[in-house]
Amino acid sequence: MRVTRPMLALTGAVAALALAGCGSGGGDQVPPTATGSLEHLAAEVKCEPNMQTDADTIRQALCEKGKERYVLATFATDRGQREWLNTAKDYGGYYLVGRKWVAVGHEDLVAQLRGRLGGTVEEGTDHSGGGHGDSHAAGHGD
Repeated sequence: MRVTRPMLALTGAVAALALAGCGSGGGDQVPPTATGSLEHLAAEVKCEPNMQTDADTIRQALCEKGKERYVLATFATDRGQREWLNTAKDYGGYYLVGRKWVAVGHEDLVAQLRGRLGGTVEEGTDHSGGGHGDSHAAGHGD
């Protein structure tokens, strides 16, 4: 295969974008992903957890930040967490995911929690056909 100028330009552009993406934080400083018990995670986000489920496989609590409620859950296993997420995401919403824990709430709130807990944001599936599917996010575990 012969290398042409357009191919070189394209390769250069792809490399530049990749390098820019790796170094750009854009001001979104995300801390290392938190670990620990539900109580430890709740303390990190200044929540007094209202326990909803306290079982061997999952511990789940409601937290409040101002007028908004969100769910904070910890799991005994990675598999249990993924199974819970796969089911819960059918209800829409935004999920902040760490190792063996999840926080569920509105998009803005999840972004704020990420600034304290780290983790990655996953979005649920919107089946309503009328906008963002976060109307049920704080309802998990009610």
